[in-house]
Amino acid sequence: MFLAFIAATLGITYWAAGRSTGASAFFAAGRRITGWQNGLAISGDYMSAASFLGIAGLIAFYGYDGFMYSVGFLVAYLTVLLIVAEPLRNTGKFTMADVLAFRLRERPVRAWAALSTLTVSTFYMIAQMVGAGALVSLLLADSGIGYTTAVTGVGILMIVYVVFGGMLATTWVQIVKAVLLMGGTILLSILVLAHFGFDLGALFDATGQVTVQEGGSEVTRDFMTPGMYYRPPHGALDLISLSMALIFGTAGLPHILIRFYTVPDGRSARISVFWAMLLIGSFYIMTTFLGFGAAAIVGPTTISANGGTNMSAPLLAQALAGDVFFAFISAVAFATILAVVAGLTISASASFAHDFYSNVLHHGREKEPGEEVRVARWTAFVVGAVSILIAIGLGPDANVAFLVGLAFAVAASANLPVIVLSLYWKRFTTRGAVWGLAAGLLSSVGLILVSPSFMGIDGPEVAESARRMIQAQALYPLRNPGIVSIPLGFLAAYLGSILSREPAAEEKYVELTVRANTGLGAEKAI
Repeated sequence: MFLAFIAATLGITYWAAGRSTGASAFFAAGRRITGWQNGLAISGDYMSAASFLGIAGLIAFYGYDGFMYSVGFLVAYLTVLLIVAEPLRNTGKFTMADVLAFRLRERPVRAWAALSTLTVSTFYMIAQMVGAGALVSLLLADSGIGYTTAVTGVGILMIVYVVFGGMLATTWVQIVKAVLLMGGTILLSILVLAHFGFDLGALFDATGQVTVQEGGSEVTRDFMTPGMYYRPPHGALDLISLSMALIFGTAGLPHILIRFYTVPDGRSARISVFWAMLLIGSFYIMTTFLGFGAAAIVGPTTISANGGTNMSAPLLAQALAGDVFFAFISAVAFATILAVVAGLTISASASFAHDFYSNVLHHGREKEPGEEVRVARWTAFVVGAVSILIAIGLGPDANVAFLVGLAFAVAASANLPVIVLSLYWKRFTTRGAVWGLAAGLLSSVGLILVSPSFMGIDGPEVAESARRMIQAQALYPLRNPGIVSIPLGFLAAYLGSILSREPAAEEKYVELTVRANTGLGAEKAI
């Protein structure tokens, strides 16, 4: 099943390679993706390993508290629909920095936007690579393929998709993956409900009596009771911080924003978000059955002994329908990872090539035709290699949903403030954009580095006494930096703007507003 999916996606890449000539084709699929197709692709891009493997694992180990991740991921798309989708499509070209550069000075805002995009994409990509390595190494352990080999293999495939197929190949890989993932999740949810006689009460009763290992002995826990993950004294603040990162971070994720440039117009961008919300909403409702079903049917102890939290959904499939369904769900999870890392790689390479190389270093002028695309392809190699090395260094035990939560925090702190203020505040200036990007990026990454999460205490196997001790020693006591770094990003952008004046930016604001709302002058499909 793994090989069948790889063969199919390589076939798509071969087909797309002949159609990915020129910057618009490589970065935006020629803007010929329809609204419903893009909605499927966004779903495929968004429903990542964090969603399928990580959230199911968090619910299976922490019950109600793990389910809070699902709520945050789902609600987040309202921000995208209401604030950024259509204006972004109408005013940009290939990256989010195009929106900022429309009325601000290009070189400083593009340089910082490119740095932010690379940082967010790297955080997000590491999470997917960790999930891929854990999954493949566990399934193929008998053949001698370990975690390092698995991560390297996934990274190479990802680079092939992007370098040869560009956005067109990435889009169709994501569409295929979305269909497979929804089909597999629906079937697995039905099997969970069938196990309990299609009685939701029986399922939730079973999750109220789950046996877990604590301190070397077995105890029974009620997984429907809050407080297993977000514990005192910082539990409430942790949850608020995570929720802020998830709800605001989606509208600043580079690999999601770049998808809106693949459709022909702003109306198609809105249709994309509608289809994405429909599919994503259905999916996150079903993660409830996957997580609680894994806790009640398989049990946290068994999951810990067979790959850790990220293997909850595949092990549930094995318990309910045997090895064939286990292989299918695992192949779907693998497809999920490949599709997302391809989207992340193309967003990172587009930002570096288009924003930094072409517009910062060469003032928007290519030395020769096709140079921007060539630089993007080389960037994909570098980004892929860096992600492979970091994922290998982290190892297979880090929960992927937790790692993605950090990427959302960086996106919400650095990218969202400058996008929103650029689109909706006439007084916004270049200094405000640079201050906002710098403060959001540095504060979020800095707080992550001094938080207890970075010290490796996210896993369920850590004793409560050790968890409390390390949390007390950390300079920043919360797992997610969003509650501090997001307001800092907005505040820095505001202060930078009121402490400077930029008449040219104010004059361009009227043109930006008209274009954002009408699409006049926007890039057209080719």
